[in-house]
Amino acid sequence: MILQRVPAGIYGANCYILGDEVTKEAIIVDPGGDVDDIILKIKELDLNVKYIVLTHGHGDHIGGLIELKDKMDATILIHENDEELLIDAEKNLSSHMSMDNIEIKPDKVLKEGDKLKFGKYEAIIIHTPGHTKGSICIKVDNNILTGDTLFAGSIGRTDLYGGSFDKIIKSIKEKILIYDDDVKLFPGHGPVTTIGIEKNTNTFIQ
Repeated sequence: MILQRVPAGIYGANCYILGDEVTKEAIIVDPGGDVDDIILKIKELDLNVKYIVLTHGHGDHIGGLIELKDKMDATILIHENDEELLIDAEKNLSSHMSMDNIEIKPDKVLKEGDKLKFGKYEAIIIHTPGHTKGSICIKVDNNILTGDTLFAGSIGRTDLYGGSFDKIIKSIKEKILIYDDDVKLFPGHGPVTTIGIEKNTNTFIQ
């Protein structure tokens, strides 16, 4: 599987490109900005993007969404509980960031357990509320894209609209840490880690 990270936007959020090496079908996760860089990487890899998937609706993860949508025919997806953020620049905080206001309706909304096919691969949607009401993680094979739910050595902030410390801890423990220790975690900010490392070193969840 192709799995490429593109640091995107003024906040350096991790945008991920996942693709099938044979069919060249792909998904983009969290295009926070720097759309030219994302498109350049897509062209380098010769990929056809089926879906643009958002782990949640905050401005630093959606900053490049409108421009990217204008440049490619891909389906925008976000969890149903975060649709209200995506259509409201105040709630998604883009109106408070150094970027244009982002307000756009998703093409479809996601629910727990939804599966997105790209080539021979399947992205499984895991609803992990806590950072926002509709935060998701995305599992593909032995990899989980954790958005702003779980970072290397930390967790997502819970003091913004829709956030809950109790819910994020519950989400992490009951929906992410249930997988094997060697499962790789690809956060929305910062470096890659593993479930085993976080179990042993992350003081928020020990």
